[in-house]
Amino acid sequence: MKGVILAGGLGMRLQPLTKITNKHLLPVYSKPMIYYPIECLVAAGITDIMIVTGGNAAGDFIRLLENGEEFGLSRLHYAYQKGEGGIAEALGLAREFVDPDKVCVVLGDNILERTIRAAAGTFEKQAQGARVFLKEVPNPQAYGIAEVEGGRIARIVEKPAEPKTNLAVIGLYMYPPDVFDIIPRLKPSARGELEITDVNNHYVQAGTMTFEVVDGWWADAGESIDSWLEACRLVAASGANKGE
Repeated sequence: MKGVILAGGLGMRLQPLTKITNKHLLPVYSKPMIYYPIECLVAAGITDIMIVTGGNAAGDFIRLLENGEEFGLSRLHYAYQKGEGGIAEALGLAREFVDPDKVCVVLGDNILERTIRAAAGTFEKQAQGARVFLKEVPNPQAYGIAEVEGGRIARIVEKPAEPKTNLAVIGLYMYPPDVFDIIPRLKPSARGELEITDVNNHYVQAGTMTFEVVDGWWADAGESIDSWLEACRLVAASGANKGE
């Protein structure tokens, strides 16, 4: 399975910290934010990775990460997203890199406490369809929310005004190769972007979407200044508790 980390965007919700850099290059406790999704994939046994980024700070990723030897990668690949076309558009840029393998996609501002190695192994054996990861959140209006019925996801609603559950679809997705056939058929949303929720709902409607609820904490370090600070706190606390 290949790994793709999506690290584009303007980081408007973290300004003024992001006025002169990409948010994924900001520190989260003792490391740049982008280190965490790389380490997440490597811990899951995924060492062939592409980073999709954009904007004026794109070259800084190469200066920071180089070819990925520090993380045990044989090579780190890069792709550049022009403009603000959305998460699904960014993933589409990885088609030639991923084909014909399955892919694990991580949003570059998402940090998980625990490894996804077992989940990656489960998905490798999954005959068809996709897999998403859910986590209960206190502010479901800010996320894509999964409505679960009978042990299956019935639908995913993006930023619902009146959410029926508090199960957020976090920024970690596993897809089969046919995801790259779905993306070109998407229509832009009201904000002019190709939405990853539309990709996920394709598999939901086909009855081939599986899921699991994340064990341990999960941090969205890019949702707001407060969430970035909370991510720093969680990482610092987990580091302090190692070995206990």
